[in-house]
Amino acid sequence: MKRLALLFVLIASPLWAVEPHEMLDDPVLEERAREISAGVRCPVCQNESIDESNAQLAAELRVVVRERLVAGDSNQDVLDYLVARYGEFVLLKPDASGANILLWLSAPIMLLIALGIGWTVIRRRPTTQADQTLSEDEKAALEKILRS
Repeated sequence: MKRLALLFVLIASPLWAVEPHEMLDDPVLEERAREISAGVRCPVCQNESIDESNAQLAAELRVVVRERLVAGDSNQDVLDYLVARYGEFVLLKPDASGANILLWLSAPIMLLIALGIGWTVIRRRPTTQADQTLSEDEKAALEKILRS
């Protein structure tokens, strides 16, 4: 029973990241805030969204998101504000445009280059064909080995 309770606590722990005093009274704005927060990386935790993180900076960012929404900003305006302050690193799913397109495409490009180099090396490998016939001395030595 204790294990089951522990499992429920571990599963539900990310839900406790957003404190009740941070939540907005307007359910529509709160839903928008949760949607935005789910796509923003916590600068402290780095692999969690600010919606899931218990870090102090994540809590401050959640408050900033809600303040910007109450001020009338659109979702994109809030994201632009956060990117302007923290860079594109703050986005869990950065855009695949501009300089990021190079990062998105570098792995497949490197794979194609490696395959091309490998294919070229294999095709240019010299094929040495040694003389397959045996001399008379070699034939005699072989016969001697096979008989014994």
